[in-house]
Amino acid sequence: MNVKELIQLIDGRLLTSSSDLSKEVKGGCGADLMSDVLASIQPEAVLLTGLCNPQVVRTSVMADVAAIILVRGKNPPPETISLAEEEHVPLISSPFGMFELCGRLYGAGLKSLERPVDGSDCDCAS
Repeated sequence: MNVKELIQLIDGRLLTSSSDLSKEVKGGCGADLMSDVLASIQPEAVLLTGLCNPQVVRTSVMADVAAIILVRGKNPPPETISLAEEEHVPLISSPFGMFELCGRLYGAGLKSLERPVDGSDCDCAS
């Protein structure tokens, strides 16, 4: 699936004008913790997130993310859009929540591109 098809599927609004709409998206990942993105996302995934700050773009560049989708119709600050433009990362806003977007993308054939993490630094047992 390419970015143009992705935008149509999620009723998205493209926020970056210099985006390559033919760029292929291999799968997806939903996360709000950028440490989780760095630890688990695989290259060429679309990142679904509720975060709108410039750090989302910086993290996405380091993780080789194909596109960023902001959930629940969020509008990022101008700094975030400018950075996405500079880095040539498609930045998209969708009116749907993360749960529904993940379902729509999975149902359309995108696979999960999240690697398992060992959980050694998680205090989930207490």
